[in-house]
Amino acid sequence: MRAPRVDPQKLSPQRVGVIAMVALAMVLAVFGVKESVRAWQMRHDMHAVEREVQSLRAKQAELTRTVDRLRNDPLYIEKLAREEMGMVREGETVLKFPSSQPSPNTSR
Repeated sequence: MRAPRVDPQKLSPQRVGVIAMVALAMVLAVFGVKESVRAWQMRHDMHAVEREVQSLRAKQAELTRTVDRLRNDPLYIEKLAREEMGMVREGETVLKFPSSQPSPNTSR
């Protein structure tokens, strides 16, 4: 069996160049789409991180204000001691009223 003869016109340099250009265009198109999707995802991630940074900066500013009040505002410290720790000044009388709702520990 003989190998088929290749027509020299079919493999002309122009034809090989066109085939190479088409192949190159296809490869670039595939990688271009892939990279475009990747760039979009990176932009999306960057916006999410920027929102998180903004939120953390706001929280930091709030904590800085709280630290400043704790260091410099005795009335704020007194307020926290009364509300969170139930402390009273010497000589003050504490009045406790029954709650309007029965607590879960009491039985009826």
